[in-house]
Amino acid sequence: MIKITAEELKSISELIHEKSGIVLDDSKAYLLESRLAPLLTECNLDSFSDLYAKLHGSGSLTDQVIDAISTNETSFFRDHRPFALLKDKLLPDLEKNDSHSGRGSSGIRIWSAACSTGQEVYTIAMVVREFFGRRVENYRIMITGTDIADSAIVKSSRGEYSGLEIGRGLSSRMVDRYFVNQGKTFRVKDELRALVFFKKLNLLKPFDALGKFDVIFCRNVAIYFSLQNRRRLFDRLADRLNPGGILVVGGTESLFGVTDRFTRCEEQNTFYYQLK
Repeated sequence: MIKITAEELKSISELIHEKSGIVLDDSKAYLLESRLAPLLTECNLDSFSDLYAKLHGSGSLTDQVIDAISTNETSFFRDHRPFALLKDKLLPDLEKNDSHSGRGSSGIRIWSAACSTGQEVYTIAMVVREFFGRRVENYRIMITGTDIADSAIVKSSRGEYSGLEIGRGLSSRMVDRYFVNQGKTFRVKDELRALVFFKKLNLLKPFDALGKFDVIFCRNVAIYFSLQNRRRLFDRLADRLNPGGILVVGGTESLFGVTDRFTRCEEQNTFYYQLK
């Protein structure tokens, strides 16, 4: 595998930060080497300096680099606590609000920001179906998943997962209930797909066009941003929430010292943030 020099690491890391907001320090040399090695081979390049030079003349190649670096490992029901919070607290509160019924309202809108390959979005959809049951037809529900990586959006939209991916986080009952066994892969059933929508989105760029949401999941993505970009991101997420809307972040994340637009709340040993 081709090694990356300190100078190459600095140049490529700065470009990645400029385009995606992801901060890579000196400890991420091996990550860059392993994630970008296939691109070097595909483009017949001999060094990371050659790759850096080629990036300035190719927007599509830059997208491939961001794609390779930003695609993270994920699973269904990853850290089950936010989904228990959704089922036991957030959805019941939304159901109490008559304005969310399907009769001439904006419906219930949930956003999974940086959704990777879609497992979080489909997990949310399963929780929604489990909670509402047949009542789901009385509500106009839309779950939006966004990610910066093209490959992640393609896979999410396809809704097909390997047996290994399905086996991580899902019980046999949930698999039988919400997936079609296609032999080598499992496909998400139409009743879940009807609730979801996927879109490529760079969180550093404007996203006002997405509209307003009742709940936003933005877990374990801001940890890769600088403090300045974290502040901008969470302030802009606050702008996308309906009054009293909820923001769910990663279990190790905190908004303390980042933004004062939310009130920190706790339910069943799970922290979440409500728009002031």
